[in-house]
Amino acid sequence: MKFSRVILILAVMTAAVTIYFIQSSSGDDEESYLADLHKDREQKDAFMRSDQSPFGDNRSQFNGLQYFEPDLKYRVIADLEPVKDKKVRILGTSTGEETRYLDYAWADFTLDGEKCRLLLLEVMDMGPTRGSLFLAFSDATSAKETYGAGRYLDVKKVKGATSIELDFNKAYNPYCAYADSFSCPFPPTENILKVAIRAGEKIYPH
Repeated sequence: MKFSRVILILAVMTAAVTIYFIQSSSGDDEESYLADLHKDREQKDAFMRSDQSPFGDNRSQFNGLQYFEPDLKYRVIADLEPVKDKKVRILGTSTGEETRYLDYAWADFTLDGEKCRLLLLEVMDMGPTRGSLFLAFSDATSAKETYGAGRYLDVKKVKGATSIELDFNKAYNPYCAYADSFSCPFPPTENILKVAIRAGEKIYPH
């Protein structure tokens, strides 16, 4: 057997083994991700049945939160563009109050062929969450399949980052979706998306 042919066979075998392990690793990662997501949802249901639940005295009637089936296409990596001229942004709330935030960055991504842009805000009010990021959005499912006033998504601030993961499978309802006594900020007008994000938490069936 010629030396060149041996090299070719070895190269093909190496590539096949590499692809196998990549696919196996990808499958393991997906399985682990789905298991963690399921666990998070179970823990949230447990919290909703606890003494600290936003359902208050009605927590004994809590029947579990409703979610879309997990879909990895809604776990997107968005380009992060810092806001150059940061301004104070005032958002109205469900109880008629106002909350102040500071423009932080734009998150750009494409979903279902639609270019999307969300504005990340920085919490200004004094307290344990001061300086953290706040992301509220609404989309084509709002007031139909999901809470009408929009949903929230937790994101982490990473200094110097040029991209950010937005996992809409983890999108959740503000507490005012369960009880009118809570004051929840509405999404800024910039965060009203035309695309339907069928991921994360659905409307709670009252």
